[in-house]
Amino acid sequence: MNGTSHMAIGAATGFMVANSFGSGPDITATLVAIGGISALMPDMDIDGKLSNRLTFSSKMIRAVAQIIGFLMMVYSYLEGTGKEQWLGISYGAGMIALSTFITQRRMLSITGIGVTACGWQLNETWLWLLGIFILIASFVSHRSYTHSFLGIVYYSFVAYYLEASLMIEGVFEACVIGYGSHLIGDMKILPINKRGIKLFLPLSSKEM
Repeated sequence: MNGTSHMAIGAATGFMVANSFGSGPDITATLVAIGGISALMPDMDIDGKLSNRLTFSSKMIRAVAQIIGFLMMVYSYLEGTGKEQWLGISYGAGMIALSTFITQRRMLSITGIGVTACGWQLNETWLWLLGIFILIASFVSHRSYTHSFLGIVYYSFVAYYLEASLMIEGVFEACVIGYGSHLIGDMKILPINKRGIKLFLPLSSKEM
């Protein structure tokens, strides 16, 4: 199932949660948005709608790093002398070389670290927990841990602290049900899916 379908189903679950709590229009809109975003969270382990929006383009970062490296080399060659000149040129060349390893996933890793630090600084538990989730997702393979019971249990802690921070009834349910809808949508029980999910990782790698 593609990201648009996951988001639509997640938004619908947010709407149903809002109705069950008798929420007003503003809270309903909030829960719809939370449900839709939560339904995309399992796919943070791949270049997708949400992960791409959270990070800068890896191509752009790579280009900026290469330009800076080139300017360092030119400046060091023109202005430097002796050892400093060659060190500057070497640093610039090193930056250009390292820029070739910048990928969208590594940008996602950096984003996860940044979100974690921000949450810690602001003393927002849900935010630093989310940052850790993003960081882990940037390293695991697609449809693995973020698509398992471990993933949804971890995300339920994010949801719990988010609801406590926003003080809006239904946030926890919209988050967890939205996230869960993604797992159901990726299961083999649906004929549109050639692959399933490894729901019981790390105990079992059997696809469901």
